[in-house]
Amino acid sequence: MRNAFTLYELNQMVRQVLETDMPDEYWVEAELSEIREVRGHCYMELIQKDEYNNTPIARASAKCWSRQWMVIQPYFERITGQRLHAGLKVLLKVVVNFHEAYGFSWIVVDIDPTYTMGDMARRRQEIIQKLKAEGVFDMQKELEIPMFAQRIAVISSANAAGYGDFRHQLSDNDHGFQFSTQLFPAIMQGEQVEESVIAALNQVNRQIDHFDVVVIIRGGGATSDLSGFDTFDLAENVANFPLPILTGIGHERDESVLDLVANTSLKTPTAVAAFLIDHLETVNSRIEEALQSIAEMVKRKMDTEKLRLGRLAEKIPLLFSVVKAKRTSEVDALLAKLIHQAESRVSDEQHRIYQLQGRLKPAVERRLTEQMHRVTLLGQKVFDMDPRRLLEKGYSITLFEGKAVRDAAALKKGDEIVTKLNKGSVKSIIS
Repeated sequence: MRNAFTLYELNQMVRQVLETDMPDEYWVEAELSEIREVRGHCYMELIQKDEYNNTPIARASAKCWSRQWMVIQPYFERITGQRLHAGLKVLLKVVVNFHEAYGFSWIVVDIDPTYTMGDMARRRQEIIQKLKAEGVFDMQKELEIPMFAQRIAVISSANAAGYGDFRHQLSDNDHGFQFSTQLFPAIMQGEQVEESVIAALNQVNRQIDHFDVVVIIRGGGATSDLSGFDTFDLAENVANFPLPILTGIGHERDESVLDLVANTSLKTPTAVAAFLIDHLETVNSRIEEALQSIAEMVKRKMDTEKLRLGRLAEKIPLLFSVVKAKRTSEVDALLAKLIHQAESRVSDEQHRIYQLQGRLKPAVERRLTEQMHRVTLLGQKVFDMDPRRLLEKGYSITLFEGKAVRDAAALKKGDEIVTKLNKGSVKSIIS
């Protein structure tokens, strides 16, 4: 029969070998593929990827017991400004641990935050260079904030204290300015920041005519989980957005990539609100200064014109006297000329009338003589044409129904006709 070890015995041998051959602490570079807290302990899954194709080439589990984790976690967040999360590269100090029942794992005793900050800075620099290469890094800076920026699209968590502070400061400003805000809710920490904020930007873009500026804010609590604002896709979306974007994501460390590409970057939501109020106050002051300048210019113009009118008023009596004398002389001359012309015209017309009177009497007498002769001739003609003259000469006139009969065919049997003679008349019946 073969000699065999139990699994426990074999694992115990492995533990003894590891404890003998690897008794020290080791610094190891790795990427967090998973991290979770259970009853105060932190459990991590570590991974190393091929630098050319991103394929995992090594994996291991790591643990940080609660006593150590209570010290490491807040220190890391304070230095880096964010929580440990999946996808983050870290430098861990570990000791080997092998348990007969639970297998192998690394025990984390320390984490170097400066290594992570260096990696974060490198990644941010790569993103910035890529944005500059695409020509979009400064596009937001080229947009001008409208003079009356009062319609504000807000991208924030609905329950964030910073959002409430932002609205309160806008509504209770000392100048009485009116702002309208519309919230587009988004996740502002953790791994879903990028996707959520881009979705909110897309919603704003569909209503873009209703807004003057976009505000991305977060606030309240620790300044952690900010890595979501250091991504290329989010920065590219913000850089290409057609409205000015203001950020106030509540941190005091180096600016995020989002801050760098935004039109205006401020530290906190209340600072963004103060900026918008100050912007409107500046515009209001410029308007008041313009009004004052216009009023002063009009007053100076009126004073100048008043002085000019005063000087003209002083000259008017003298000018009027000169003009009056000149016009009076002109009127007198015109009146004399008019009287002379009228008298000359009257004399000419009187002479013409005398001449017409001399020619009119002979013409009238000649015209009367001609007309009297014509009347005499007409009278003789009328006398000769009198029917009674014809009757006296032996002619007769036949009448039918009071009218002279000129055509016998117009009469028919039984018609009564009257024949008028010089003396008397005869009635006849047509047979």
